[in-house]
Amino acid sequence: MRLVLLLCFALLLLSGASHAQQLTIVHVNVVDVVSGRIQPNMTVVIAGKRIARVSPSARINPQSGKVVDATGQYLIPGLWDMHTHVYFDGTAAAGTDLILPLFVANGVTGIRDMGSELEAVLQARAGIAAHRLVGPRMVVSGPMLDGPKSPYKASIAIATPADGRKAVDQLKARGVDFIKVQSLVPREAYFAIAAEAKKAGLPLDGHVPDAVRATEAITAGQRTFEHLIGIFEASSTAEDGYVTGQEKSPGRLLATYAPAREAAVVRLLAAHPQVWQCPTLFWERGQWLVDSIAWQQDPDLSYAGRSWVNQRWPKAQTNIARTLDTEPLAVRARFVTHELDLVRKLHAAHVGFLAGTDTPAGVDLIPGASLHLELQRFVAAGFTPLEALQTATLNPARFLKRTQDFGTVQAGRLADLVLLSANPLADIANTRSIVGVLADGQYFSPTDLAQLRQRLQQVAAGK
Repeated sequence: MRLVLLLCFALLLLSGASHAQQLTIVHVNVVDVVSGRIQPNMTVVIAGKRIARVSPSARINPQSGKVVDATGQYLIPGLWDMHTHVYFDGTAAAGTDLILPLFVANGVTGIRDMGSELEAVLQARAGIAAHRLVGPRMVVSGPMLDGPKSPYKASIAIATPADGRKAVDQLKARGVDFIKVQSLVPREAYFAIAAEAKKAGLPLDGHVPDAVRATEAITAGQRTFEHLIGIFEASSTAEDGYVTGQEKSPGRLLATYAPAREAAVVRLLAAHPQVWQCPTLFWERGQWLVDSIAWQQDPDLSYAGRSWVNQRWPKAQTNIARTLDTEPLAVRARFVTHELDLVRKLHAAHVGFLAGTDTPAGVDLIPGASLHLELQRFVAAGFTPLEALQTATLNPARFLKRTQDFGTVQAGRLADLVLLSANPLADIANTRSIVGVLADGQYFSPTDLAQLRQRLQQVAAGK
């Protein structure tokens, strides 16, 4: 019965969001995320699912459809979270009724799902595309490919090269968009997966597995490095030991850090612009400093699932802290600073970055809200607000080779847009000043968003 009610609520939201043949936003400041210029007093005309026209307001007098007066407001492309897990293990039950609509409520109109239950994520992708569900457009891997003793339910256990090839072929047949590899994939199986994915025409993204060097992952054609895994190891004099199973930790990586080795891997990545970094900096900070997180004071806590707050997060905080107690908080804090410094160096070398959060698979990761905090971490690493904004707009479009569809506010692009009350180029925190969202042409007004957020708080509370 609860699911039926939630589906009815979704349909009401979708019917409330504007489906007019034409929507015109007038007197808006359009943010050009390529150049960083603000185009003042513009009119943006949306016809169906696409932007039909972007012109100075004085040149257009809307004659039909809905008109939104956005005087003093800023229009940016819809945001992307490039590392999510919507239907993942203990939080999977909240995927449809809480996680997906939370993205939209926070201006996230696209996600790359890096590991979810296959049936659920495929159904959600189709439901959102058909406007049966409230959620962002989805690029999905299905379950992750991990080692034979993976701790994750949303994964396929891989022990041999044959296992890897079989998994790739099965996922290809089901229509996934890419293959995601996890840390425990055995060495020979990894290379079989990479070869089979290339043969199948599927990109390979994910962790650089523990048994593989970063240089080898680049050669194998891996498209992304998640969490900066592989780069830390390549920057260490103990890399050979790590590949053969030696235990690693923040303290050990810092103790064996070699600047010359780091400079070499940075140069190598810069020479391979097809390899992107998705560092999940907000998650990384929470992972290594988990015993110091005051998540009970998070202003977005009312959007976190009740079971997350009462059970999942306290248990995770205790378990993670127990495994970190051999290294003092000060050492781990130094490693977090080291991560930011690495990102700064990679960015200076023009290595490509994508904004991703790993939500909701960690402590105090709230879908949608965490992406805005990730952008702030990029700024802390030396990015300008424009460069940080690009990691969630222009860069995902370039990465997915879909710049003709999204990533900028231009005629012909899909109508994935976010209306802000303040300029994000002046302060990246202004990405949170959301007053309107267009998701695949559906307009969520301030009233729609208020109703959506109120309902999501009720869902999170179990009501």
